[in-house]
Amino acid sequence: MAYQFDWAAILRPSQWLAAIGVTVGYSVGTIAGGMIIGLACGGLLLSRRRLLRYPAKAYVSVFRGTPVLVQIIWFYYALPILTGYQLNSWFAAGLGLTLYMGAFCAEIFRGGIISIDAGQWDAGRALGLHRVHLMTKVILPQAIRRMVPPLSNQVVIQIKNTALLYVVAVPDLMYTSSELTSQTYRPLESYTFVALLYFLLISPVTMLMKRLETRMADR
Repeated sequence: MAYQFDWAAILRPSQWLAAIGVTVGYSVGTIAGGMIIGLACGGLLLSRRRLLRYPAKAYVSVFRGTPVLVQIIWFYYALPILTGYQLNSWFAAGLGLTLYMGAFCAEIFRGGIISIDAGQWDAGRALGLHRVHLMTKVILPQAIRRMVPPLSNQVVIQIKNTALLYVVAVPDLMYTSSELTSQTYRPLESYTFVALLYFLLISPVTMLMKRLETRMADR
């Protein structure tokens, strides 16, 4: 017998709009926070001082080497056992996603900077540029063009990573689709619709990033 679709069962605009707001909010917040952390840690990874470089290296290694799902669950369930303080699910999920994003951004920033030819550094020093001016005026403008493609990819991955919020009951798109499935017994419609919503959210971001990559490459 052919499957009978019933889209009306899962079309609940208020729930979906609220879920979209949560997903977009977490996407923007964790991407911005991760980039700030990544920029700071990327600089520490390039430091000549071991006391600065080693902690940053350990942070990047841990968060790049473990699944973000495990990190979110650890912050919500395991950290309270160690500290006696219970993080709410919203904060625990945001913390895990932000630190995960930050670890990857740190490596992207570090890689972009060290990819610049040593001669550029030497030329700047020969002109008497201070290290800060050398970095901001000579190195970063060239490095940013090389950072854009991997950063674009990481942004898209981060938006998709927000689907993991559901494991700590944050009412994002994935959690909402799971709730509607349990209420309506319509998993095909629910998960197909949520896939479409993710596609509609991510596609404009992908196109925007491609345009940015093209513009940066043409400079």
